[in-house]
Amino acid sequence: MDLPLTEFDMAQEAVLTPTPPRLSEPLPERVVMCFFPEVVAGLPDSHGGRQIGEFSIEMGGHKIYRVTHDETLVAVFHPGVGAPLAAHHFEKAIAAGGRVFVACGGAGALRPGTDMGYLVVPDAAVRDEGTSYHYAPAAPIIHADPGLVEAATTVLLDRGIPFTTGTTWTTDAPFRETRARVQTRQRQGCVTVEMETAAFLAVAQFRGVKFCQYLYAGDDLSGPAWDHRDWTTAEVRTELLHIAIEATGRL
Repeated sequence: MDLPLTEFDMAQEAVLTPTPPRLSEPLPERVVMCFFPEVVAGLPDSHGGRQIGEFSIEMGGHKIYRVTHDETLVAVFHPGVGAPLAAHHFEKAIAAGGRVFVACGGAGALRPGTDMGYLVVPDAAVRDEGTSYHYAPAAPIIHADPGLVEAATTVLLDRGIPFTTGTTWTTDAPFRETRARVQTRQRQGCVTVEMETAAFLAVAQFRGVKFCQYLYAGDDLSGPAWDHRDWTTAEVRTELLHIAIEATGRL
């Protein structure tokens, strides 16, 4: 049976063209897409951040902030949860002039014994979502640029922060992460599960921009029962934003 998602069209031009979000000044070329709403909201106090724009209210109305790191401007915003929404905001940021992107977020741990807060730099993603298939030919896995992964890990090595690189499982349906599917992904070597990485990688490669991502192990799906572990309160969230901002200068 032919599936629509296998009908990849490599044409650069589409019926709709991404347009920049509403901005009061140009978007910096370096951009962090941060999935921690409380950290983004705290940017004016933590980093002297200043709001320079926002996305449309129909797509969540997320605010865009500008911060300065080592005398370089960096934009920071929450891209929205889920591949379609996150890719939408990613596209608009590219249209506005963003060229170097680092995402930071949480993910479900699939490897037994992974402590909450442990960092993962994805070097590949299982494409169990729909968005990436509109940016790259159908395939089970999409790989990150090895050079960009190395640059991202260098930041962690310099800081002495433990981490691992590995494959993440990107899915559109968190309520359909059945035990059988979790076990299948574990056998495939996936270390985490989340909802955006495969799409981010596909969009970045299609548009020709630099992208890497940091994930921290949040909730735990590695055992017989799901463990929430209060993952949204992890202290690493604030530190991970600092790491992501620094990484924009390494890519």
